[in-house]
Amino acid sequence: ERKRFYQNVSISQGEGGFEINLDHRKLKTPQAKLFTVPSEALAIAVATEWDSQKDTIKFYTMHLTTLCNTALDNPTQRNKTQLIRAAVKFLETDTVCYRVEEPPALAELQKNEWDPVVAWVEKRYNVTIGSSTSILGPNIPASTKETFISHLASYNMWALQGIEFVITQLKSLILSMCLIDRHITVEKAVLLSRLEEEYQIQRWGNVEWAHDYDLCELRARTAAGTLFVHLCSESSTVKHKLLQD
Repeated sequence: ERKRFYQNVSISQGEGGFEINLDHRKLKTPQAKLFTVPSEALAIAVATEWDSQKDTIKFYTMHLTTLCNTALDNPTQRNKTQLIRAAVKFLETDTVCYRVEEPPALAELQKNEWDPVVAWVEKRYNVTIGSSTSILGPNIPASTKETFISHLASYNMWALQGIEFVITQLKSLILSMCLIDRHITVEKAVLLSRLEEEYQIQRWGNVEWAHDYDLCELRARTAAGTLFVHLCSESSTVKHKLLQD
């Protein structure tokens, strides 16, 4: 945490996109690059994060700012192909593909809750995914992976950073696709990603504050990642024309 050193937050349009101003200083990335985002809506969302900080700046609450820094600095130096392959690799260990046989109540819950989202993704993308109770997981066909690689290639680098972030939160490419395609809500996606944990809580009770904190944090990160993807996927051409008009 750092003491808040600015009074006012504003956005302005520069040559490379939209910039964030803290009083009269332009925001920079950790690698000292000018903090520039591709859409006005994303700039407003980031500015809101900075404006909502109180006496101290809590960087760990500023998920959109962090995602923008990652997109601008690319600290892991990955290209588009590497980002896509990292995202698709989650299919091999996807949360909703791994099922239990015991206890029967949890097995039934997984079937009732996870089967519909798997079926929706299979139909939406014309792929085969399936599920398995084996520790090795389901055997995902190569054609399924290629379909998702092709689909993700239609996104720009910024949006892909957001998609991978969401997948990492939910431990599931399937749930992430449902969420980004607006088939399910953030709350539903988070609940489905924590199905076994929620089952245990219902059975054994909650650890006071700990579970609630984890749930709120996961929702916040997942919501921020999803918003980031949507704001980075909008047509900049349309935005530019609207601004000119």
